[in-house]
Amino acid sequence: MKEKVINYIDSIRDQIIECRRDFHKYPEVGWTEFRTASIIAKKLSALGFDVSLGKEVINDEDRMGLPSVEELEFHYNRAIQQGADLDFIEHFKGGFTGIVGTLKLGEGPVVACRFDIDALKVNEADTDEHLPSKLGFSSVNEGVMHACGHDCHGATGLGVAEVLMSIKDELNIGTIKLIFQPAEEGVRGAKSMVGAGILDDVDYVLGAHLMSNMPGELVCGANGFLATTKYDVTLKGLSSHAGGAPEEGRNTMLAACTAVLNLNAMPRHSDGVSRVNVGRLESGSDRNVIAEDSFMQMEIRGATNSVIDYLDTYAKRIIEHSAAMHNVDYVMKNMGAAPNGSSSDELIDRVEKIGKQLACFENIKKTSDKAGGSEDYMYMMNKVQENKGKGVYFIVGSDTMSGHHTALFDINEDDIIKTIKMFSLLVIDILK
Repeated sequence: MKEKVINYIDSIRDQIIECRRDFHKYPEVGWTEFRTASIIAKKLSALGFDVSLGKEVINDEDRMGLPSVEELEFHYNRAIQQGADLDFIEHFKGGFTGIVGTLKLGEGPVVACRFDIDALKVNEADTDEHLPSKLGFSSVNEGVMHACGHDCHGATGLGVAEVLMSIKDELNIGTIKLIFQPAEEGVRGAKSMVGAGILDDVDYVLGAHLMSNMPGELVCGANGFLATTKYDVTLKGLSSHAGGAPEEGRNTMLAACTAVLNLNAMPRHSDGVSRVNVGRLESGSDRNVIAEDSFMQMEIRGATNSVIDYLDTYAKRIIEHSAAMHNVDYVMKNMGAAPNGSSSDELIDRVEKIGKQLACFENIKKTSDKAGGSEDYMYMMNKVQENKGKGVYFIVGSDTMSGHHTALFDINEDDIIKTIKMFSLLVIDILK
């Protein structure tokens, strides 16, 4: 069966690449993936999957970092203008842009594969050295770009769907769930899908990422992701004349600056690395006016869930007391979060076995603890492991011109095909 699957994937290569380039040309940021989601739902349905959509797979209370109603409406209408499938797009209205395709084959384990589909707020490079620009599939949506490879992940998921459907009669055991997740950037989407219960019956969950500047590499179990929480902090005070009546004002700029300095001065934790960053601070209106309004965007990250809990408690205390010190009001809004996690040894071994069988990787690493970033797939993997199941997150390396989240980011499209082979053969290996 292995050779049959590999040959089939090679035969649909051009179709997969065309799909990836279509997603790349019409990128959509988190919770606004209306066009992308409608096309995925249409293709899964046409293949014969049982498709669950929108509020069926997204728990509203667990959504984080949701755009405004006006933004959602704008992106919804734009998606229709850009070719969204009208039979499916209404299911995603309001930003419920998740999809799960289910294929029930018989009694046996439930295997889930997760694919993220959102883009980033990055202006794409317009130069012939950038392949999407040279070949005419660069972003048509100003200020938005697939700068992390999630267009490739969406196309990978549809490729896996086609492969598994083509051999369903030969498998004849278990259940396959293909999860297409919105809003991974900013770690905002996975928790809401877990909250909807779609992982409750899953025995094995598989996730992966195409990674830049790692040509020919396969990391079988990518660990080392940092737990994180991201906040927007709004401070409200009272303006006054800076020269004539400074004592009458309530200065949010002083409160914000006090908070920033003390956030960066938090003691680190002995259990593992920690990070804190205030990436954006806006304050005040003019040089002779006491600042009435301030706004900051911040994040914390920790090596373990206990480290992030420590940082979270400390950060909240700093912001509370910085506001109280200067007699201003504040609101902290949770905009994203993710736990850390570790891949299951059994699945790491299976990934290594499949990678060696494919013979298309020059360097196979069993594990790596150097991720450094955060990944909300950990919500899904942790949920399955808590239910006595197993999960893995593997990395397929690619040779790229530029790193992730940059204007020149691109992926060697042959590595999409490698990723489809890995997912497909892993599912088959588990079910057989």
